[in-house]
Amino acid sequence: MSAAVTLILGGAASGKSAFAENICTSADKPRVYWATSQILDQEMRAKVTKHLAQRGSGWTTHEEPLEASRVLPDLPADAICLMDCATMWLTNHLLAEHDLEAETQNLLQAIDACPAELVIVSNETGLGIVPENALARRFREAQGRLNIALAARADTVVQVTAGLPLVLKGTLP
Repeated sequence: MSAAVTLILGGAASGKSAFAENICTSADKPRVYWATSQILDQEMRAKVTKHLAQRGSGWTTHEEPLEASRVLPDLPADAICLMDCATMWLTNHLLAEHDLEAETQNLLQAIDACPAELVIVSNETGLGIVPENALARRFREAQGRLNIALAARADTVVQVTAGLPLVLKGTLP
C-alpha cells in the first residue's frame, strides 16, 4: 500500500504553496521538495528565489521537470515530499509535445510507488473564461483531467482560496 497523498488545489497566488509547505513542516519528518519548474526567464528565476526564501532550510530538493519516476519511488518511507507543482509538470510535457495521457499514467504509477507521504500542489484553471487560443484551451482541459486523476488518487484534497483552506475530501494530516 502506498503512503498518504494530499492534493492542494488553488488559483495562481492563492496561498496553496505556503499551505502545502506548512503541512510538510508540521509533519516532523524529513522534508523533500520536488521542483518541477524550469527556469527559462528572469520572472521564473524570481519566483523560484521567492519560494526558496519562503520555504527556508531543512529541505532536500530534487529538480526534475518531467520524470516522476526519477524522484518518487526512491524516497525514504519516513519522509514527506512536496511536489510543487503538477501544473508546471504538465506544462513541461505539453510544451515538449509529449503524450499527456501516457505521462499522466506514468505520474500516477510513480505516486503509487512512492513510499513517502506526498503533498501535491496544482492549479485550478477551469474557473475563468474560455481561453481564446487552441494551446491555452488544450492546456486548461489537460489540467482539469490531471486534477481529476490526482484527486481520485489522493486521500485528502484541499482547495485554497485567498490563503483559506477548504477540505474537499478526507481530513488534513
